[in-house]
Amino acid sequence: MASATSHPSEGPLPTLKKLGVQSVPQNLDAIQIATEWFEEFSKSFSHTPDVNLLSNLFLPSTYSYANYEQNDPSALSCYWRDILSLTWDFRTFEGHTSISKFLEDRLAQAEVKNVKLGDSLPLVISQPYEDLAWIMGYFTFETRVGSCSGIFRLVPYAETPSGTLKWFAHSMFTGLEELHGFPELGGAHRNVKPDHGHWLENREKELRFEESDPAVLIIGGGQTGMAVAARLKALGVGSLLVEKNATVGDSWRQRYDALYLHDPVWYDHMPYLPFPPTWPAFTPAKKMAQWLEVYAIALELNIWTSTAVKSAVQDPETKRWSVKVQKASGEEREFNVRYLVFATGFHGGKIPEYLGMGDFKGQILHSTQYKTATDHIGKKVVVIGACTSGHDIASDYVEKGVDVTMFQRSSTYVMSTKNGIRMVMQGLYEEGSPPTDFADKIANSFSMWLNVGLVHRLAKGIAEADKETLDGLHKVGFRTNMGVREAGHLLLVWDKVSGYYLDVGASQLIIDGKIKLKNDSLIERFTETGLKFENGSELNADVVVFCTGLGDPREHIRQICGDAVADNCSTLWGLDEDGEINGVWRDMGFQGLWYAMGNLALTRYHSKNLALQIKAMEEGIFNGERYSLKTKLM
Repeated sequence: MASATSHPSEGPLPTLKKLGVQSVPQNLDAIQIATEWFEEFSKSFSHTPDVNLLSNLFLPSTYSYANYEQNDPSALSCYWRDILSLTWDFRTFEGHTSISKFLEDRLAQAEVKNVKLGDSLPLVISQPYEDLAWIMGYFTFETRVGSCSGIFRLVPYAETPSGTLKWFAHSMFTGLEELHGFPELGGAHRNVKPDHGHWLENREKELRFEESDPAVLIIGGGQTGMAVAARLKALGVGSLLVEKNATVGDSWRQRYDALYLHDPVWYDHMPYLPFPPTWPAFTPAKKMAQWLEVYAIALELNIWTSTAVKSAVQDPETKRWSVKVQKASGEEREFNVRYLVFATGFHGGKIPEYLGMGDFKGQILHSTQYKTATDHIGKKVVVIGACTSGHDIASDYVEKGVDVTMFQRSSTYVMSTKNGIRMVMQGLYEEGSPPTDFADKIANSFSMWLNVGLVHRLAKGIAEADKETLDGLHKVGFRTNMGVREAGHLLLVWDKVSGYYLDVGASQLIIDGKIKLKNDSLIERFTETGLKFENGSELNADVVVFCTGLGDPREHIRQICGDAVADNCSTLWGLDEDGEINGVWRDMGFQGLWYAMGNLALTRYHSKNLALQIKAMEEGIFNGERYSLKTKLM
C-alpha cells in the first residue's frame, strides 16, 4: 500500500489508510454493497425528505481545501457537486456540515422523486491506485422542474478498531438533464412533417429576422457561439449569431498557419454532430474552420457574418437588451432581446511594456498577430514566452529555416501528448471509450479539489513517462515545474490558461538546439537592434514575437456594454471558493447577460447547461434566484 499522504494536494483523496482499511477484500459483492446503500439513499427522498438519513450516508469528514496546508493528514473529505438540478448554479459542497446545510436548504423545494439506480455504469470496485478504492454508480431522479441524473462513489470505512467495514459516499454529482415538458427537438421529437418545396424559402426568412427579434443574440460565431446556438435551437429558443469576420470559421482560419488542436478528437466533438471516424487525432486549425462551416449549415444556425456589434444597453425596467449591429455594407439594425451571450473568448493579446520599445528598428508582434514563419525568412527572431503558442510558433520558424531564439521568462509545465494526453484521457476520451455525452458526465462528476489530488498523482506518473524529454530539457537549461500545487496543467488551465505546454515535438527541437534558448536573465530593455538583459547580455533580433497570454474577457463587455456593466459583472474565468469556474456559463451579475467560453469539450458540455437556464427562464420555470447568488441581479 502507498505511504500516508505526503503532499497537501492529495489531502482530498480518500486513501485506504485514512479510512482505516488495510486492503479491500477480494470477495466483496460490489452490486450488493451499492444496491443496499442506494436503497437507503432513495428512502431519504420519500415523502418528507430525511436530511439526517441522507447526510449520514456520507463519509464523516473534517478536511477543508481552504486550509490546504493546515489540514490534519488523516482528515477525511467528502463532496457533493451539483449543476443546476438542486441549486440552479454550479456548486460544490465540501464536508459533512456543508452538505447537510445544503440539503436542509434545498431538498424540500426541489421535490425530488423517482430516484432510481441506473445500469449505465457497471457496479464494480475500481482501484485507480493501490491505496484508492471505490464503487461508482449512476442513477436518475426527477425534481419539480426536470429530469436529472447523478453519479456516486462509495468508499469503505472502518467504523471500529476491529476493522468492520461500512461503505459511505465520498463524492456525489447531480445534474439537470431535461426540463419537464420541453425535450430537445431531436430523435423521437424531431420534425416529422414533409416539406413541399418551401424549406429554402423558410430558411432564408428565418435568417433575416424581418418580422421579429430573436430571444437570444450571441456575439461571436466560433465553436462556442455555435454550440450555444445549436443547444438553444434544440430547445426551441430562437437565436442569432453575430460574427465580425466575413466567413464562418475565420476565427480559426486567420490564426497562425501552424496552429492545430492539442486535445485529441475524442475529446473535441461538438454537440449533435461528432467528427467522422476518419478525422485525424489532432485537428489542424484550417480544417477546424471548414468543419465549423459544415456545422453551421447542417444544424441550420442563424449567423450574420461581416457584422459588428456596436453597442448593447440594458433597459433598467424590462431588463431587455437593445443591441445595435452594423453590417459591412453599412446597414444598421437594432435588436431588442431578452438574453445577450458573449462568446468572444479572452480579450486581445497582452504585450508587456519595456523601455526602448519605441527605439527598436525591427517588428514587434503578439502571437495573435502572427501568421506564418515565411513572413520572416532570413531574419533573426526572438519569441518571448515558453508556453503553447511560443512553442508552436518557434517550431514553425525552425521548419521554415528561420533563426529563432525562445526567451523563457519563468518555468513551464511540460507534458507530452504521446504519454500525458493518453494518460489523462484514458478510459473516457479515446478509441472505444464510452459515448461522449456519458463520458462528459463521468468527467464532470469529480469535484475540482478531488481532481487536484488525482491529477497530482497522475502528473507524477506522466513525468516518469516523459523522463527522457524532461531530462533533455533540463540538460540544456530549460526550466520546468510540476504545475500549481504540483497538479500538472489542471490548475494552470483553470487559473489563466497558460503556463504549460502539451508537447507535440517542440521540446526535442529545444533539446537539439534548433530552437535556441535564453533564460539566464530578465529583459532590461529593447535596443535599436534587439534586446538587452539585466545581466548585461544582448540578443540581436529583427522580429520579436510576444507569446505572453491574453487579456481579461470583461474587456469585450466593456467595449460593447460600457464601463458600468464591465466593472460590476463577476470575474470571468478562474476558480471560486467551491472550485467552480467564475462567471462563465452561469450567473455573472446582470439579468440576461451571459459569457460562454472554453475549449471544445467544455463548450460541448456547458452549452447545454447555459441553454437549459435560458429555456427555463423563457418558460417561467426559473426566475434567476440561485442558491449561491451573493449579490442581487442588476
